[in-house]
Amino acid sequence: MRDGFVKVAAASPVLRPADAAFNADGIIDLARKAYDDGALIIVFPELSVPGYTAADLFFQHSLLESCERAVERILESTADMDAVIFVGFPYSRNGKLYNTALALYRGKVMAIIPKKNIPMYGEFYEGRWFTPAPERNETVRFLGEDVPFGRFTILRFSSPSTLLAGAEICEDLWVPDSPSVELAKGGAIVIVNLSASDEVIGKEEYRKNLVSMQAARLLSGYVYADASWGESTTDMVFTGSNIIAENGTILASSTFAEGTYIISEIDTARLSAERMRMNTFSSSAEGFEYVEIPNTERECTLTRRIARYPFVPDDDRERNERCSRILRLQATGLMRRIEASHSRKVVIGLSGGLDSTLAILVAVNAFRMMKRSPDDIIAVTMPCFGTTKRTKSNAEKLARALGTDFRSIDIKKSVLSHFRDIGQSADDLSVTYENAQARERTQVLMDIANKEGGMVIGTGDLSELALGWATYNGDHMSMYGVNSSIPKTLVRYLVRYVADTATDGSSPVLYDILATPVSPELLPAKDGVISQITEDIVGPYELHDFFLYYLVRFGFSPRKIYRLARIAFSGVYDNAVIKKWLVTFIRRFFSQQFKRSCLPDGPKVGTVTLSPRSDWRMPSDASASAWLEEAEDLPL
Repeated sequence: MRDGFVKVAAASPVLRPADAAFNADGIIDLARKAYDDGALIIVFPELSVPGYTAADLFFQHSLLESCERAVERILESTADMDAVIFVGFPYSRNGKLYNTALALYRGKVMAIIPKKNIPMYGEFYEGRWFTPAPERNETVRFLGEDVPFGRFTILRFSSPSTLLAGAEICEDLWVPDSPSVELAKGGAIVIVNLSASDEVIGKEEYRKNLVSMQAARLLSGYVYADASWGESTTDMVFTGSNIIAENGTILASSTFAEGTYIISEIDTARLSAERMRMNTFSSSAEGFEYVEIPNTERECTLTRRIARYPFVPDDDRERNERCSRILRLQATGLMRRIEASHSRKVVIGLSGGLDSTLAILVAVNAFRMMKRSPDDIIAVTMPCFGTTKRTKSNAEKLARALGTDFRSIDIKKSVLSHFRDIGQSADDLSVTYENAQARERTQVLMDIANKEGGMVIGTGDLSELALGWATYNGDHMSMYGVNSSIPKTLVRYLVRYVADTATDGSSPVLYDILATPVSPELLPAKDGVISQITEDIVGPYELHDFFLYYLVRFGFSPRKIYRLARIAFSGVYDNAVIKKWLVTFIRRFFSQQFKRSCLPDGPKVGTVTLSPRSDWRMPSDASASAWLEEAEDLPL
């Protein structure tokens, strides 16, 4: 269970109502298979030992005694398994019958957890047979052992240390005060649900949404095991609708499943970090009994999908909807800033590259929302030593297509004059040669804004801020940075979305901009072609955005990020390349914090931002040694 990953399974065995011996065979078979697949937690449906639909046969001592014998056989058959197995069991105590989950581990019953909410409506008659869970935990004698009995029970695993698990049963999920809420407050990071949820039209999607939202509300993993069609069909049909979710995301699901299971991995370390980050997540251990599970560490092979582009949805429809919404959020933020500052104009340095293209598209949207003419947007291209004909031409074509005020200001003479002032040779292509151009461009934009009563719109994106790929007090500075929380991988999709949907004639130039290599164009072109390719210098942005997402959003270690990246980029980059750029990312991310400590305002549109006034606060002189040591020691 390295890195906090825990493999879990939700199983729907072949069952026969009231045939506990037969049902035990199905439970043992699937438990063994799921365990061999690496599962640490294996969940079976509600009342899976006798069958949920046994009805008045629950009052028969013969059935209850056969259920105990079946549990004894399950314990004996799974005693060698280093996994917790939850089975549904009718537990009789002091003249009352309880619908319970038995937590089995290495041949022992570790806990008996009763159902709190007993439905008596529609097709459900559980109140005829079962009593709700008592309000306090007790210790009971079961199969010759003292066992915790009560719903305030949480299993605490030795490995990973972030794994604590609690259980609720079917209806418990569907009520306003679900026991899982209390369990999560008590520390349970994984909730299991033993269910017998019958199928009717529309219920499957509702059930998925319910599980997904409960996992999101509780910042938890949720494992939902449902009864299948082997149950009696006298009044209901069951379809084995099993679900595994993590913090709002469905990791695996099934329907019309019998004699099988679904399996996936829940990242308990990620969930634990998210709870630490959210100070409004309340917790209290009062009243809970914690049962220790002394399991040993097992390797957890990941089967869950690791998205290559965590900032960009895979689904076309969802991606387009997100692009539309992000563009509107950016434009809304800019519109409000323009109104608050009473700016007559906005000024944008338009290079013909992706970032400045997105910025001017956002500005045009903002002006449309304010019902103002786009000719109050001043687009300025400032050719210098590295500017190519292609980018300069694209800048002008785009500005014209959008109806903005376009200006071209050649800054070569100004930069050469500055070189003479500071004693910089024009043949010395050092960082001073590059940054002098970037700072001159910013000065031109700022002065035009002063002259026109306007404000300078920043174009730098989130990926550049993470890497420090900006000239301090040059393109690093503006009066409002509309792209400040947009990573480079997402910038490209936003521009493509506009190109695909534009009706103003801008599509052809937008497509050519998308096909242009990313470059600051600060070094002389070679034969009219861009000579300075950003990703050749700092590395692929798709890797850096991946690293950024998991480092900032979840605080993952270099080892864990590397592990996930190897899966996500398998067949794209080899291990040596991933490691090289991970080390580069860490080094640059730490060393360039001073640039992020004084960023201009900009709209937050996603869960990751580096604004010092929003989600990221870090000392500019923080040491990267712990991260670099781990990254540099990663195996190839």
